Amino acid sequence: MRSKALLPARAQGHIVPFLEAAALFAALCIFARTAALMLAAAITAPLPMAETLFWLGRQSAQEQPASSVQVEAAPDSTPEAAASSLPQAVQALTGNIEDYLVPLLGEEARPADAGTVIEKNYPQGSGEKYIPCGAGSIKNNTRQTAADIAAEIENPLPFAIEPNSPDPQVLVMHTHATEDYRLSAGLWFAPGDGARSTDCSVNMCAVGRVVADTLNAAGINTLHDETLNDYPSYTGSYENSRAVVQRYLAQYPSIKVVLDVHRDALVGTDGTVYKPVLQIDGVKTAQVMLLVGTDDAGASFPDWGEHLALAMQIQQQMNSLWPGLARPITLRTARFNQQLTKGSLLVEVGGHGDSLEEALAGARLFARSAAKVLLERVAQ
Repeated sequence: MRSKALLPARAQGHIVPFLEAAALFAALCIFARTAALMLAAAITAPLPMAETLFWLGRQSAQEQPASSVQVEAAPDSTPEAAASSLPQAVQALTGNIEDYLVPLLGEEARPADAGTVIEKNYPQGSGEKYIPCGAGSIKNNTRQTAADIAAEIENPLPFAIEPNSPDPQVLVMHTHATEDYRLSAGLWFAPGDGARSTDCSVNMCAVGRVVADTLNAAGINTLHDETLNDYPSYTGSYENSRAVVQRYLAQYPSIKVVLDVHRDALVGTDGTVYKPVLQIDGVKTAQVMLLVGTDDAGASFPDWGEHLALAMQIQQQMNSLWPGLARPITLRTARFNQQLTKGSLLVEVGGHGDSLEEALAGARLFARSAAKVLLERVAQ
């Protein structure tokens, strides 16, 4: 067999560098391709994350509840919300106060700098501003004379209730729904407590439920609205509540009476909190004050006297059945949205020094008195 001839030494010297250069070029190509892929990955990698964040943001905006954005309605305007979004007439419940009670804070929760709460029974007033009327009285904070007021309360009520009607007759609502009550078992409060809560089990909504339940149980078809008209902003709460009432009246023109249920706030010059309360059948019960507006501030409210007549009759009924339950009626210069119906009243159940249980007891007795007055004026 013929053997292969070897390359000359000089030829070998030329090919080795060539092979080394080819290997280096191949390595550089591979490195360049890898680097290009890595660079592309680095550039494009954030895009899926950016798209996800954009999608989440868009979803968050779409799912944001409407109640988190409060738009104040223009004065005397009707909101554009569909009337069908309003609740239907609620069913009559038992109205038992026990259904709505919440645990109170014990002495172990009392802070060292706790404020003092003092029980006080507010009698019918006397003096220049007070007008005695049977079992009650009126505190006149307007320019109306006593003679004019006495004439107004003699007016007959311009509406009649339809008992056991399928159509709503009364609306219970809350301009200041977040107002709440003392949550301590003892007569103290924590400094800095704003006495407000968005929890409807402890604020005015709980009290409104008892009022509505009691009226429904008496055969007066009553709706209860739990819109937090004073949240997140206290400013504009009456504009907000006016819009709510207008929506109800548009869908339920059968409503004749609107009860705007609040609580009072009674504080002494030294910061002491007073709770308006009395004992009824061994039960501590918050006193109730009715407030009626007028046209003294300049806004049109020609029939305010008819609202005062309704308040007067309910006050008389409360104090006849449970002497001392009703505080003096307060007559004010503003309207408080009462011009929207022929039978609107602002109802102050106790104060922020009362416990929720005391407020619920007062609310139930007020509603029983109101039901008795309203049912005496039945549509023929």
